[in-house]
Amino acid sequence: MTDSPLPTLVITGATGRIGGRVARRLAARGVAQRLLARSPERAPRLPDATPVQGGYGDHDAVVRALRGARTVFMVSASESPDRLAQHRTFVDAAAEAGVEHLVYLSFFGAAPDATFTLARDHFHTEEHIRAKGLSYTFLRDNLYAEFVPDLAGEDGVIRGPAGQGRAAFVSQDDVADAATAVLARPADHAGRVHDLTGPDALTFAQAAVILSEARGRTVTYREETVEEAYASRASYGAPRWQLDAWVSTYTAVAAGELDGVSEAVPRLTGRPATPLAEVVRTRD
Repeated sequence: MTDSPLPTLVITGATGRIGGRVARRLAARGVAQRLLARSPERAPRLPDATPVQGGYGDHDAVVRALRGARTVFMVSASESPDRLAQHRTFVDAAAEAGVEHLVYLSFFGAAPDATFTLARDHFHTEEHIRAKGLSYTFLRDNLYAEFVPDLAGEDGVIRGPAGQGRAAFVSQDDVADAATAVLARPADHAGRVHDLTGPDALTFAQAAVILSEARGRTVTYREETVEEAYASRASYGAPRWQLDAWVSTYTAVAAGELDGVSEAVPRLTGRPATPLAEVVRTRD
């Protein structure tokens, strides 16, 4: 008697917010999948899901884990100084393992000169995937709507150098639904880039009004200079690269690099994108 072959669809990040949502949606559809994780015992227990071991930076483990896979959903690794190196190692291993199609969760406005420092990592990851000759689909999500309430301090003030710039905050459930739709028919999306946004592009002042109405307490936005933004976050003791990422989130908004509403979520999911107000109400 021989072992059954492993599923040909692999989901990374299944212990996290997006990968976990996608894995659960696929399981609900009866889709068999492998769940790649550094610690397989932490992977969700789902029907027809097989946990396999492998961290992004462990080339050999990833090659073993991805042998026989055709499609891989690649959630970006945790933020770290060497995240791009981890991504390149993973992509190299996927190519060596014979993976045909990578669906990569990237970021809105990914570019080599993006104001948001981490969006540059996403651009270079995309370029590495292209260079390896893999079939690909890039899902570029905007800022997560679920994180917006956490931007307000205990005094109810959102502080940052975002000016009057706008961001099209997107729901994590919308991102997961869109990714699931792509993974159900990956060939239909080969070579495509989908910008995943919410239904509105909002200033932080407008977001503060929405939070106030949803939570029944006043939330306001207070403009900071870049220097004030670094100073107000210095107490966290974070490394410089992390401070740069935090502050450049706001300066990218000020530069207009997160503005613009895409129809990708409605097109892929068959329903409207979720407004920030609904996300906040659901979260609370």
